[in-house]
Amino acid sequence: MADRPSPRISSRKQPRQARSTELVGAILEAAAQVLAKEGAQRFTTARVAEKAGVSVGSVYQYFPNKAAILFRLQADEWRETTTLLRDILEDTSRPPLARLRALIHAFIRSECEEAAMRVALHDAAPLYRDAPEAQEARRSSQHFIQAFMAETLPETPEPTRALAADLIKRTMSTVGKEFSETPRTPDEIATYADAMADMFCAYLESLARR
Repeated sequence: MADRPSPRISSRKQPRQARSTELVGAILEAAAQVLAKEGAQRFTTARVAEKAGVSVGSVYQYFPNKAAILFRLQADEWRETTTLLRDILEDTSRPPLARLRALIHAFIRSECEEAAMRVALHDAAPLYRDAPEAQEARRSSQHFIQAFMAETLPETPEPTRALAADLIKRTMSTVGKEFSETPRTPDEIATYADAMADMFCAYLESLARR
């Protein structure tokens, strides 16, 4: 059986004027509200247009389908999270493991603060996750983590560093999502993040001693 083609998820065009930029912003804000309230299964372009107070045709000027809207929301979330985490890991005024601990705390707090949206985006992922644009967006977030590993474990073989980076990233993402699905207090978040940071720091220290 031939593979099904990936849906088109790139925007039709980029806004060039202030009015167009405001329209796209209103569409995305409405889309976020619809997704958080209705969930991925009931998310439609028509509902987004209604919430934004614009015609469906206006939405289609910029987004060819609902997958494109959802991917834009996900891409924006990835970009914000990547910027936050990159800034922490590239702050060379602090030792590497202190940066890693700060990164884990920031990530877990972010997961809990935006849990409803992130769960909904995770549910919507099958609509766009196999598209080339989504794969490229995920790859772009790996470079700064690999650079951090090279700084932290300069004597460790590159394959081992790559494995460590992948393990930490996957664990943070999976465990953070599950942890955030239940409402948490600030103390619970801090305690959980500390425990995860202890585990990862001990792991990297053990790799450095080998």
